[in-house]
Amino acid sequence: MSTYTQILYHIVFSTKKRKKSLSQENDEMLYRYIWGIIKNKNCHLYRVNGVADHIHIATHLHPSIALADFIKDIKVASSVWIKKDNVFPEFDKWQSGYAAFTYYIDSKNDLIEYVKSQKEHHRKVSFEEELRNLLIEHGIDFDEKYLD
Repeated sequence: MSTYTQILYHIVFSTKKRKKSLSQENDEMLYRYIWGIIKNKNCHLYRVNGVADHIHIATHLHPSIALADFIKDIKVASSVWIKKDNVFPEFDKWQSGYAAFTYYIDSKNDLIEYVKSQKEHHRKVSFEEELRNLLIEHGIDFDEKYLD
């Protein structure tokens, strides 16, 4: 029998100390680079987007890929690329850790729109508030000290 999965992930991670170092003029290059990493892992990217201090990824992982390894590979490869090509001169590194949530496939279009509208969304809501709301919505216990 073959392996069949349909797990829709919403992944969020930030720059170190949430430094606003991902400038808008080069963010599309970053998103294309991340898309390439995801494609090379035989995973499906639905949407990637973000703002100056964090990014969101809506994706489906290939069944052979572990979530933690997937995120680590994206962070490591993109950090090397950013620094090598000096894409974001103010970027130091990604924050350790991440948030990942699963969604019903019926929610895919809503999730894609949510990720797509990040720049508008963050005109009203801070990253800390957004992350807190996502954690609460998904019933995840967390320590407030890690949201600073």
